[in-house]
Amino acid sequence: MAHQVRAVIAREKSAPVALETIVVPDPGPGEALVKVEACGVCHTDLHYREGGISDGFPFLLGHEAAGRVEAVGAGVTEVAPGDFVILNWRAVCGQCRACRKGRPWYCFATHNATQPMTLLDGTPLAPALGIGAFAEKTLVAAGQCTKVDPAAAATAAGLLGCGVMAGFGAAVHTGGVGRGDSVAVIGCGGVGMAAVAGARLAGAAAIIAVDIDQRKLDRALAMGATHTVDAAASDVVARVRQLTGGFGADVVVDAVGRPETFRQAFYARDLAGVVVLVGVPAPGASVELPLLDVFGRGGAVKSSWYGDCLPSRDFPALIDLYLQGRFDLDAFVSETIGLADVEKAFDTMRHADVLRSVVVTA
Repeated sequence: MAHQVRAVIAREKSAPVALETIVVPDPGPGEALVKVEACGVCHTDLHYREGGISDGFPFLLGHEAAGRVEAVGAGVTEVAPGDFVILNWRAVCGQCRACRKGRPWYCFATHNATQPMTLLDGTPLAPALGIGAFAEKTLVAAGQCTKVDPAAAATAAGLLGCGVMAGFGAAVHTGGVGRGDSVAVIGCGGVGMAAVAGARLAGAAAIIAVDIDQRKLDRALAMGATHTVDAAASDVVARVRQLTGGFGADVVVDAVGRPETFRQAFYARDLAGVVVLVGVPAPGASVELPLLDVFGRGGAVKSSWYGDCLPSRDFPALIDLYLQGRFDLDAFVSETIGLADVEKAFDTMRHADVLRSVVVTA
Protein backbone atom coordinates (compact mmCIF):
# COMPACT_ATOMS: atom_id res chain seq x y z
CA MET A 1 0.00 0.00 0.00
CA ALA A 2 1.07 3.61 -0.46
CA HIS A 3 2.25 5.66 2.51
CA GLN A 4 1.19 9.24 3.21
CA VAL A 5 3.97 11.11 5.00
CA ARG A 6 5.07 14.67 5.71
CA ALA A 7 7.82 16.07 3.52
CA VAL A 8 9.51 19.34 2.54
CA ILE A 9 8.62 20.46 -0.99
CA ALA A 10 10.02 23.20 -3.22
CA ARG A 11 7.24 24.01 -5.70
CA GLU A 12 8.68 27.07 -7.44
CA LYS A 13 12.03 28.70 -8.08
CA SER A 14 13.19 30.80 -5.11
CA ALA A 15 9.86 30.38 -3.30
CA PRO A 16 9.83 29.31 0.37
CA VAL A 17 9.61 25.56 0.86
CA ALA A 18 6.49 24.04 2.38
CA LEU A 19 5.78 21.06 4.60
CA GLU A 20 3.22 18.95 2.75
CA THR A 21 1.77 15.46 2.72
CA ILE A 22 3.12 13.27 -0.07
CA VAL A 23 2.54 9.72 -1.26
CA VAL A 24 5.37 7.19 -1.09
CA PRO A 25 4.71 3.81 -2.76
CA ASP A 26 5.73 0.44 -1.41
CA PRO A 27 9.07 -0.67 -2.86
CA GLY A 28 9.10 -2.43 -6.20
CA PRO A 29 11.88 -4.66 -7.56
CA GLY A 30 15.29 -3.35 -6.56
CA GLU A 31 13.86 -0.64 -4.30
CA ALA A 32 13.85 0.05 -0.56
CA LEU A 33 11.49 2.04 1.65
CA VAL A 34 13.44 3.89 4.35
CA LYS A 35 12.10 5.52 7.50
CA VAL A 36 14.25 8.61 7.73
CA GLU A 37 15.65 9.42 11.17
CA ALA A 38 17.86 12.42 10.39
CA CYS A 39 18.87 14.48 7.35
CA GLY A 40 21.40 17.31 7.06
CA VAL A 41 20.52 20.60 5.39
CA CYS A 42 23.06 20.94 2.58
CA HIS A 43 23.79 23.86 0.24
CA THR A 44 22.78 21.56 -2.60
CA ASP A 45 19.21 21.57 -1.27
CA LEU A 46 19.23 25.35 -1.39
CA HIS A 47 20.57 25.22 -4.95
CA TYR A 48 17.60 23.00 -5.89
CA ARG A 49 15.19 25.49 -4.32
CA GLU A 50 16.83 28.35 -6.19
CA GLY A 51 16.59 26.52 -9.52
CA GLY A 52 20.37 26.29 -9.77
CA ILE A 53 20.43 22.57 -10.56
CA SER A 54 17.41 22.10 -12.81
CA ASP A 55 13.92 23.44 -13.40
CA GLY A 56 12.24 20.11 -12.65
CA PHE A 57 9.93 21.43 -9.95
CA PRO A 58 8.37 20.33 -7.67
CA PHE A 59 11.37 18.99 -5.77
CA LEU A 60 11.36 16.75 -2.72
CA LEU A 61 14.41 18.12 -0.90
CA GLY A 62 16.95 16.47 1.40
CA HIS A 63 19.69 13.93 0.72
CA GLU A 64 22.20 13.71 3.62
CA ALA A 65 20.25 11.08 5.52
CA ALA A 66 20.31 8.05 7.76
CA GLY A 67 17.44 5.84 8.82
CA ARG A 68 15.99 2.35 9.02
CA VAL A 69 14.95 0.15 6.14
CA GLU A 70 11.23 -0.50 6.53
CA ALA A 71 10.61 -2.71 3.49
CA VAL A 72 12.39 -3.94 0.38
CA GLY A 73 11.21 -5.00 -3.06
CA ALA A 74 11.79 -8.18 -5.00
CA GLY A 75 15.38 -9.15 -5.69
CA VAL A 76 16.92 -6.96 -3.00
CA THR A 77 19.80 -8.63 -1.18
CA GLU A 78 21.94 -5.66 -0.08
CA VAL A 79 19.76 -4.69 2.86
CA ALA A 80 16.82 -6.02 4.86
CA PRO A 81 14.04 -4.51 6.97
CA GLY A 82 15.43 -3.20 10.24
CA ASP A 83 18.90 -2.36 8.89
CA PHE A 84 20.32 1.02 9.89
CA VAL A 85 21.55 2.70 6.70
CA ILE A 86 23.12 5.83 5.30
CA LEU A 87 21.64 6.95 1.98
CA ASN A 88 23.91 7.74 -0.95
CA TRP A 89 23.44 9.26 -4.38
CA ARG A 90 26.00 7.06 -6.14
CA ALA A 91 24.39 3.63 -6.34
CA VAL A 92 26.93 1.95 -8.61
CA CYS A 93 25.74 -0.26 -11.46
CA GLY A 94 28.62 -2.75 -11.54
CA GLN A 95 28.36 -3.02 -15.32
CA CYS A 96 29.53 0.24 -16.93
CA ARG A 97 33.04 0.75 -18.26
CA ALA A 98 34.22 2.47 -15.06
CA CYS A 99 32.90 -0.35 -12.88
CA ARG A 100 34.42 -2.98 -15.16
CA LYS A 101 37.79 -1.24 -14.89
CA GLY A 102 37.65 -1.54 -11.11
CA ARG A 103 36.84 2.15 -10.57
CA PRO A 104 33.24 2.04 -9.38
CA TRP A 105 33.54 5.43 -7.69
CA TYR A 106 33.43 6.82 -11.24
CA CYS A 107 30.33 4.79 -12.16
CA PHE A 108 28.66 6.31 -15.22
CA ALA A 109 25.29 4.62 -14.74
CA THR A 110 24.27 5.15 -11.12
CA HIS A 111 20.59 4.55 -10.49
CA ASN A 112 17.65 5.63 -8.36
CA ALA A 113 14.20 4.29 -7.51
CA THR A 114 11.99 3.64 -10.54
CA GLN A 115 8.63 4.50 -9.00
CA PRO A 116 7.88 8.18 -8.38
CA MET A 117 6.87 9.70 -5.09
CA THR A 118 4.03 12.16 -5.64
CA LEU A 119 1.97 14.98 -4.25
CA LEU A 120 -1.54 14.05 -3.12
CA ASP A 121 -2.91 15.05 -6.53
CA GLY A 122 -0.57 12.60 -8.26
CA THR A 123 2.04 15.14 -9.44
CA PRO A 124 5.42 13.35 -9.55
CA LEU A 125 8.16 14.74 -7.33
CA ALA A 126 11.81 15.09 -8.31
CA PRO A 127 13.81 13.90 -5.29
CA ALA A 128 17.01 15.83 -4.58
CA LEU A 129 19.98 13.79 -5.83
CA GLY A 130 17.61 10.89 -6.32
CA ILE A 131 16.93 10.63 -2.59
CA GLY A 132 14.41 13.17 -1.21
CA ALA A 133 14.93 12.70 2.53
CA PHE A 134 13.32 15.75 4.13
CA ALA A 135 10.48 13.33 4.69
CA GLU A 136 9.30 10.83 7.24
CA LYS A 137 9.84 8.06 4.68
CA THR A 138 11.48 7.93 1.27
CA LEU A 139 11.81 5.45 -1.59
CA VAL A 140 15.26 4.78 -3.04
CA ALA A 141 17.09 2.17 -5.06
CA ALA A 142 18.36 -0.50 -2.69
CA GLY A 143 21.90 0.27 -3.85
CA GLN A 144 21.49 3.74 -2.37
CA CYS A 145 21.32 2.19 1.11
CA THR A 146 24.60 1.43 2.87
CA LYS A 147 24.29 -0.63 6.04
CA VAL A 148 26.38 0.66 8.97
CA ASP A 149 26.74 0.03 12.70
CA PRO A 150 23.42 0.99 14.36
CA ALA A 151 25.30 2.31 17.39
CA ALA A 152 26.05 5.49 15.42
CA ALA A 153 23.88 8.55 16.00
CA ALA A 154 21.68 9.15 12.97
CA THR A 155 22.32 12.90 13.17
CA ALA A 156 26.04 12.29 12.63
CA ALA A 157 25.89 9.27 10.34
CA GLY A 158 23.66 10.92 7.76
CA LEU A 159 26.24 13.63 7.09
CA LEU A 160 28.45 11.06 5.41
CA GLY A 161 25.80 10.92 2.70
CA CYS A 162 27.14 14.07 1.04
CA GLY A 163 29.20 16.95 2.44
CA VAL A 164 31.44 15.21 4.94
CA MET A 165 32.21 12.38 2.53
CA ALA A 166 32.91 14.88 -0.25
CA GLY A 167 35.46 16.79 1.82
CA PHE A 168 37.07 13.79 3.45
CA GLY A 169 37.36 12.00 0.13
CA ALA A 170 38.70 15.07 -1.65
CA ALA A 171 41.70 15.05 0.67
CA VAL A 172 42.21 11.34 1.22
CA HIS A 173 40.99 9.68 -2.00
CA THR A 174 41.37 12.32 -4.71
CA GLY A 175 44.31 14.20 -3.22
CA GLY A 176 45.99 11.11 -1.83
CA VAL A 177 47.08 12.85 1.38
CA GLY A 178 49.52 10.66 3.26
CA ARG A 179 51.65 10.66 6.38
CA GLY A 180 53.95 13.66 6.57
CA ASP A 181 52.32 15.62 3.74
CA SER A 182 51.52 19.31 3.82
CA VAL A 183 47.92 20.23 2.97
CA ALA A 184 46.11 23.50 2.42
CA VAL A 185 42.30 23.68 2.44
CA ILE A 186 40.72 26.79 0.95
CA GLY A 187 37.21 27.33 2.32
CA CYS A 188 36.27 26.03 5.75
CA GLY A 189 32.57 25.31 5.50
CA GLY A 190 31.31 21.77 6.01
CA VAL A 191 33.14 20.28 3.03
CA GLY A 192 36.41 22.08 3.75
CA MET A 193 36.25 21.18 7.43
CA ALA A 194 35.83 17.53 6.47
CA ALA A 195 38.93 17.83 4.27
CA VAL A 196 40.83 19.18 7.28
CA ALA A 197 39.61 16.29 9.43
CA GLY A 198 40.46 13.79 6.70
CA ALA A 199 43.98 15.18 6.28
CA ARG A 200 44.53 14.90 10.02
CA LEU A 201 43.32 11.31 10.06
CA ALA A 202 45.62 10.51 7.11
CA GLY A 203 48.64 11.74 9.07
CA ALA A 204 49.40 15.05 7.35
CA ALA A 205 52.18 16.96 9.11
CA ALA A 206 50.95 20.45 8.22
CA ILE A 207 47.30 21.34 7.62
CA ILE A 208 46.71 24.94 6.60
CA ALA A 209 43.12 26.18 6.79
CA VAL A 210 42.25 29.20 4.61
CA ASP A 211 39.09 31.30 4.96
CA ILE A 212 37.87 34.87 5.34
CA ASP A 213 35.88 34.11 8.52
CA GLN A 214 37.89 33.95 11.75
CA ARG A 215 35.21 31.81 13.41
CA LYS A 216 35.66 29.13 10.77
CA LEU A 217 39.43 29.31 11.11
CA ASP A 218 39.16 28.83 14.87
CA ARG A 219 36.94 25.81 14.32
CA ALA A 220 39.40 24.41 11.77
CA LEU A 221 42.08 24.46 14.45
CA ALA A 222 39.79 22.40 16.68
CA MET A 223 39.29 19.97 13.77
CA GLY A 224 43.02 19.41 13.33
CA ALA A 225 44.45 22.32 11.34
CA THR A 226 47.98 23.26 12.36
CA HIS A 227 47.92 26.75 10.81
CA THR A 228 45.34 29.24 9.56
CA VAL A 229 45.40 31.94 6.90
CA ASP A 230 42.95 34.84 6.87
CA ALA A 231 42.35 35.24 3.14
CA ALA A 232 40.85 38.68 3.68
CA ALA A 233 44.06 40.01 5.21
CA SER A 234 46.84 37.94 3.63
CA ASP A 235 48.22 36.90 0.27
CA VAL A 236 47.08 33.30 0.37
CA VAL A 237 49.71 31.92 -2.01
CA ALA A 238 52.58 33.71 -0.30
CA ARG A 239 51.40 32.68 3.16
CA VAL A 240 50.94 29.00 2.25
CA ARG A 241 54.40 28.94 0.70
CA GLN A 242 55.86 30.60 3.79
CA LEU A 243 54.28 27.94 6.00
CA THR A 244 55.69 25.14 3.84
CA GLY A 245 59.34 26.11 3.68
CA GLY A 246 58.83 28.27 0.60
CA PHE A 247 57.69 25.37 -1.56
CA GLY A 248 53.91 25.23 -1.39
CA ALA A 249 51.66 22.45 -0.11
CA ASP A 250 51.76 18.86 -1.36
CA VAL A 251 47.96 18.90 -1.69
CA VAL A 252 45.70 21.93 -1.97
CA VAL A 253 41.93 21.43 -1.74
CA ASP A 254 39.67 24.15 -3.17
CA ALA A 255 36.41 23.73 -1.29
CA VAL A 256 34.97 27.00 -2.60
CA GLY A 257 35.01 26.59 -6.38
CA ARG A 258 35.49 30.18 -7.48
CA PRO A 259 37.99 31.24 -10.16
CA GLU A 260 40.04 33.22 -7.64
CA THR A 261 40.24 30.37 -5.13
CA PHE A 262 41.17 27.89 -7.85
CA ARG A 263 44.03 30.16 -8.95
CA GLN A 264 45.16 30.39 -5.33
CA ALA A 265 45.08 26.61 -5.06
CA PHE A 266 47.02 26.18 -8.30
CA TYR A 267 49.86 28.48 -7.27
CA ALA A 268 49.89 27.51 -3.58
CA ARG A 269 50.87 23.90 -4.34
CA ASP A 270 54.39 22.57 -4.48
CA LEU A 271 55.93 21.56 -7.80
CA ALA A 272 54.43 18.18 -8.68
CA GLY A 273 51.79 18.77 -6.01
CA VAL A 274 48.08 18.07 -6.40
CA VAL A 275 45.22 20.54 -6.70
CA VAL A 276 41.76 19.16 -5.90
CA LEU A 277 38.61 21.05 -6.87
CA VAL A 278 35.68 19.91 -4.72
CA GLY A 279 33.79 23.21 -4.34
CA VAL A 280 31.01 23.36 -6.93
CA PRO A 281 31.56 26.22 -9.41
CA ALA A 282 28.74 28.46 -10.54
CA PRO A 283 27.46 27.84 -14.08
CA GLY A 284 29.54 29.87 -16.49
CA ALA A 285 32.51 30.28 -14.14
CA SER A 286 35.86 29.98 -15.89
CA VAL A 287 39.54 30.34 -15.10
CA GLU A 288 42.48 31.25 -17.32
CA LEU A 289 45.99 29.98 -16.56
CA PRO A 290 49.20 30.31 -18.58
CA LEU A 291 49.60 26.96 -20.30
CA LEU A 292 53.34 27.10 -19.62
CA ASP A 293 52.58 27.20 -15.87
CA VAL A 294 50.32 24.17 -16.21
CA PHE A 295 53.12 22.33 -18.01
CA GLY A 296 56.02 23.60 -15.93
CA ARG A 297 54.56 22.94 -12.48
CA GLY A 298 53.85 19.25 -13.14
CA GLY A 299 51.77 17.37 -10.65
CA ALA A 300 48.03 17.05 -11.12
CA VAL A 301 44.88 19.11 -11.20
CA LYS A 302 41.85 17.02 -10.29
CA SER A 303 38.16 17.41 -9.65
CA SER A 304 36.55 15.40 -6.87
CA TRP A 305 32.95 14.30 -7.23
CA TYR A 306 31.52 12.93 -3.98
CA GLY A 307 35.09 12.56 -2.72
CA ASP A 308 35.73 9.70 -5.18
CA CYS A 309 34.00 7.55 -2.59
CA LEU A 310 32.61 4.06 -2.75
CA PRO A 311 29.80 4.07 -0.16
CA SER A 312 29.90 0.32 0.48
CA ARG A 313 33.59 0.64 1.36
CA ASP A 314 33.82 4.08 2.94
CA PHE A 315 30.65 4.61 4.98
CA PRO A 316 31.10 1.58 7.27
CA ALA A 317 34.82 2.36 7.72
CA LEU A 318 34.21 5.98 8.66
CA ILE A 319 31.38 5.04 11.02
CA ASP A 320 33.76 2.60 12.73
CA LEU A 321 36.31 5.41 13.13
CA TYR A 322 33.55 7.64 14.51
CA LEU A 323 32.53 5.03 17.08
CA GLN A 324 36.20 4.60 18.05
CA GLY A 325 36.41 8.34 18.77
CA ARG A 326 38.88 8.96 15.95
CA PHE A 327 36.60 10.87 13.55
CA ASP A 328 34.34 13.39 15.26
CA LEU A 329 31.22 13.50 13.10
CA ASP A 330 29.24 15.05 15.96
CA ALA A 331 31.38 18.18 15.60
CA PHE A 332 29.76 18.85 12.23
CA VAL A 333 26.25 19.07 13.75
CA SER A 334 25.58 22.72 14.58
CA GLU A 335 21.90 22.28 15.53
CA THR A 336 19.02 19.84 15.27
CA ILE A 337 15.68 21.01 13.89
CA GLY A 338 12.31 19.68 12.74
CA LEU A 339 10.93 19.27 9.23
CA ALA A 340 9.00 22.53 9.59
CA ASP A 341 12.25 24.45 10.20
CA VAL A 342 14.03 23.81 6.87
CA GLU A 343 13.24 27.22 5.39
CA LYS A 344 14.63 28.88 8.49
CA ALA A 345 17.73 26.68 8.22
CA PHE A 346 18.28 27.96 4.65
CA ASP A 347 18.24 31.51 6.01
CA THR A 348 20.61 30.55 8.81
CA MET A 349 22.92 28.97 6.26
CA ARG A 350 23.23 32.29 4.46
CA HIS A 351 23.75 34.51 7.49
CA ALA A 352 25.18 32.50 10.38
CA ASP A 353 28.18 30.40 11.26
CA VAL A 354 26.90 26.83 10.95
CA LEU A 355 28.37 23.64 9.60
CA ARG A 356 25.13 21.67 9.41
CA SER A 357 21.60 22.04 10.61
CA VAL A 358 20.22 18.52 10.88
CA VAL A 359 16.55 17.66 10.54
CA VAL A 360 15.43 15.01 13.03
CA THR A 361 12.29 13.14 12.03
CA ALA A 362 12.33 10.18 14.42
